[in-house]
Amino acid sequence: MSQDHDTAFNPSALFEALKLQSYPNATLYIVATPIGNSADISLRALHLLNLVDAVACEDTRNTAQLLTRYGLHKPLIAAHQHNEHEVAAKIISRLQAGERIALVSDAGTPAVSDPGAIIVDAVRTAGLRVSPLPGASAAISALSASGLVNDQFYFVGFLPAKAGQRDSVLQGLLQVPASLIFYEAPHRIIESTQALLNAFGGDRRIIFARELTKLFEEIHRCTLSEAATWLAQDSHREKGEYVLIIEGASSNSSDDELEAKRVLTILLSELSVKQAAALAAQITGQKKNALYQIALAMKQEEE
Repeated sequence: MSQDHDTAFNPSALFEALKLQSYPNATLYIVATPIGNSADISLRALHLLNLVDAVACEDTRNTAQLLTRYGLHKPLIAAHQHNEHEVAAKIISRLQAGERIALVSDAGTPAVSDPGAIIVDAVRTAGLRVSPLPGASAAISALSASGLVNDQFYFVGFLPAKAGQRDSVLQGLLQVPASLIFYEAPHRIIESTQALLNAFGGDRRIIFARELTKLFEEIHRCTLSEAATWLAQDSHREKGEYVLIIEGASSNSSDDELEAKRVLTILLSELSVKQAAALAAQITGQKKNALYQIALAMKQEEE
């Protein structure tokens, strides 16, 4: 006779076990919520959300809909990027009165490229307890499926919208050996991909992770030189939130940059940035676009 019934999934038993755990009062609970698929919620998160006195959230409409899916109804506190300081004081007052408050974002783990960090800092400064309930994270999900063999990663988040500021940030990341993780909105994906190509050159690999955990999830790996072509193959690729991962700098990249700067220092004394980059590419064998960005940064430092 089959013994499967002895080990069958039993959510009721798990919920009973959860009740035996400690959930102290006067605590701010940081609760990760799904990034797309509503089934990606932990049993502990569901139990805690049913237990708390209120939920502080980025968008009350989104969170109300999410809670309704799980049969939950809780008082909601709007806690977004425009009112974090103000709402932090209110949350602290309620925690000091002994309440349990959950903090969620619209999707994923709060305070990671989402509102929440200011609130957490204020609560900790007030000497109150903060407890995280781990769960979905777009950055970690994409990294786990990237296939990049690297023990290190560097989370950048969203790049600046202005081209000059964005290029400056990317220049500062050229020699980082860790895999670089970015978030990007669909309306900027083509522009940002071009900026990444200009900064890092065409040989580095990029991972496009789009609409993670959703119906049209797509994870694609290619070189930066192939990225624009892949994006152009399907107009739907300009829709949906992206995680982008760039593989880290190779071990000899630092030496390459030192040599590039040595050659460019000489050339820039006589030539324009464009001319110096083109000639330096012939001398060093490095990518002209990357050398142009280095030369441009060097010129700006002089001014």
